[in-house]
Amino acid sequence: MFKKILICLAVIIVIFVVVVALQPSEFRIERSVVISAPAAEVFPHTNDLRKMQEWSPWKKMDPNATYTFAELSAGVGATMSWAGNSQAGEGRQTITESRVNEYVGIRLEFLKPFESVCATAFTLKPEGNQTTVTWSMSGENGFISKAFCLVMSQDKMIGEPFEEGLASLKALVEKR
Repeated sequence: MFKKILICLAVIIVIFVVVVALQPSEFRIERSVVISAPAAEVFPHTNDLRKMQEWSPWKKMDPNATYTFAELSAGVGATMSWAGNSQAGEGRQTITESRVNEYVGIRLEFLKPFESVCATAFTLKPEGNQTTVTWSMSGENGFISKAFCLVMSQDKMIGEPFEEGLASLKALVEKR
């Protein structure tokens, strides 16, 4: 009887490992919003790590988080580190690419609760007096992340804060 239980347990573990291994390694999540303002009014809020804190959804998740900014807070080379609760975690972001009124690329390094590196970006597309802002994140999932994604939607977990942040960015820029 004990031998049958061990065999069944081994089969379940093998099936689980195979299912997890077959999950996609790469992910991409993106959300967009149309802001009633020209790109020149939106861009500074995506290209300056200090200004991002005015509309960041993660700042709301942990108002007591600590933020440390490098001397340069905007444009290529700007860096910001944070340390917060279990929702905010701990990490660092660095602007790696910046094209005025068009694009901001960021290297996002998570240190806690799990170490990982992702690429995030803000793409601005002017359309008359409006600007479509797309916030994206892409990266690779290791085995544990793939297993986690079997029970939690990564798209929902990241996408919902993106939607909230973009709505706050829209309200902030359109208010001015």
